[in-house]
Amino acid sequence: MITLCKTCGTSYEVIGTPPEHCDICEDERQYVPATGQQWVNFDDLCASHSNKWRQHDSALLSIRTVPDFAINQRAFILLTPEGNILWDCIATLDDATKTLITSLGGLKAIAISHPHYYTTMQDWAAEFNAPIYLHASDSKWVMRDSPWIKFWDGDTLAIAQDIKLIRLGGHFAGGCVLHWAREEGIVLSGDILQVTPGSDAVSFMWSYPNMLPLPARTVCDIIHRLRAVKFNKLYGAFEGKDILEDADAIVQRSGEKYINCLE
Repeated sequence: MITLCKTCGTSYEVIGTPPEHCDICEDERQYVPATGQQWVNFDDLCASHSNKWRQHDSALLSIRTVPDFAINQRAFILLTPEGNILWDCIATLDDATKTLITSLGGLKAIAISHPHYYTTMQDWAAEFNAPIYLHASDSKWVMRDSPWIKFWDGDTLAIAQDIKLIRLGGHFAGGCVLHWAREEGIVLSGDILQVTPGSDAVSFMWSYPNMLPLPARTVCDIIHRLRAVKFNKLYGAFEGKDILEDADAIVQRSGEKYINCLE
């Protein structure tokens, strides 16, 4: 049986009762609610929740579970001539979602920014016969094994023409963003770069719920790596957290401001 942590959405395979602890939530980058650890069966979640879709342009869709569940991130589907790519993952994989993705041509690959969004990636991969690309630095956070998981090392990985993963670290050692070199360039950032409420800045944190910052040298390295990447738009982990113009300049300015505040 597959059970999910209600706080972070991570899935565990269990026989009998759910585990006492969620390893993801007990790490200081996440949290255990004051009310204690709670679980939900995967089938029950799919029966009580559905997925909301949004089209950002002709080749970029986002998908989010409603009503809100766990961290409440969104995932993206990139429609490419080589096949469709799922960026990040959400927990709910209901029949309607399976039908819609199949009608779009299925999935060529899955890539995930960091462990908080692993959720039910194993089930998505098995449903669509799609490999999951995870950075090897975060392998200890995989709670369910899967033959579809492909760990990679290094700082970049091309997964399609004009699409590559860039390891930036920070929030997690293997924390990645996706760069799509179409039009003027697009970055999908998860919350390795967190878009702020005004959509005119980003921030960088080691732990968002516990408000623990990253060191200045780490942020300096992140913005240095992105200085060589051309992108005009940036889409963050949460609905409405989009920067639709001058995103590369905004990231550089935000990084410099962050470093100045720390120093």
